Amino acid sequence: MSARNSKANKAAARERLRQERERELKKAKARRQLVVIGSTVAVLALAGGIGYAVVQANQPSAWDEAKDARTVTAPKNTSGTHGTDVVIGEKSAKKTLELYEDSRCPSCAAFEQEVGETLKKDVDAGKYKVKYVGATFIDDVAQGEGSRNALSALGAALDVSPDAFMDYKAALYSKQFHPEENADSFAKDSYMLEIAEAVPALKNNAAFKKNVEEGTFDAWAMKMSKAFDDSGVKGTPTLRMDGKKVTAEGTQNPPMTVEQFRASVDKALKG
Repeated sequence: MSARNSKANKAAARERLRQERERELKKAKARRQLVVIGSTVAVLALAGGIGYAVVQANQPSAWDEAKDARTVTAPKNTSGTHGTDVVIGEKSAKKTLELYEDSRCPSCAAFEQEVGETLKKDVDAGKYKVKYVGATFIDDVAQGEGSRNALSALGAALDVSPDAFMDYKAALYSKQFHPEENADSFAKDSYMLEIAEAVPALKNNAAFKKNVEEGTFDAWAMKMSKAFDDSGVKGTPTLRMDGKKVTAEGTQNPPMTVEQFRASVDKALKG
């Protein structure tokens, strides 16, 4: 092979190598670009997902909207601003027993199971009126919506009649239906309607069912909850008469038995 041909062959080989390197560099550059584009898309998707989640988290809940509602539909058989005065009993009764309860409260359930029937008999007999003030703080402590939803459902019962309200409240607190404090069963409309089947005035009551399912009294429930917050009462159940706390003799605790209740309330009636 001549020196000339040898040089030409070497030059051709070098050119092929150069072209091959260029092709490899172009392929590598293309791969890097695809990786960058893919990463950018992934970051944007993640950012979009996070942004969506943040926006959703910052969206007001239905209860937040109910709390801020300008128009409040109050149940029948109420009075006062936004209908938050719920007073049940004979108008001629001189004394009013204030009763502060949270529907999810286990102590309230124990009180109602033990003392509720005695209290109702006193009210029916005209010994005193009872003013009910509903709270929802357990929803914040134990998380959930059950206290608020139950209070709204109680409003739907009150809209039917005071007796329906009292009977429904008793059913909510009964051993049969009252859940554990950390169980948010009352948040389900279906459960509230199931409990209502145990109350004759509410059983198969289409208006009651509609009001529960549509949340007719949600805003009212939030106004009632604020009335509790503004009352200065710190726990449930709490009883007051003439602005004075009614407690079991010698304690700062609510009367949790019929005997304690009878003694403390009779004393308050004389005071």
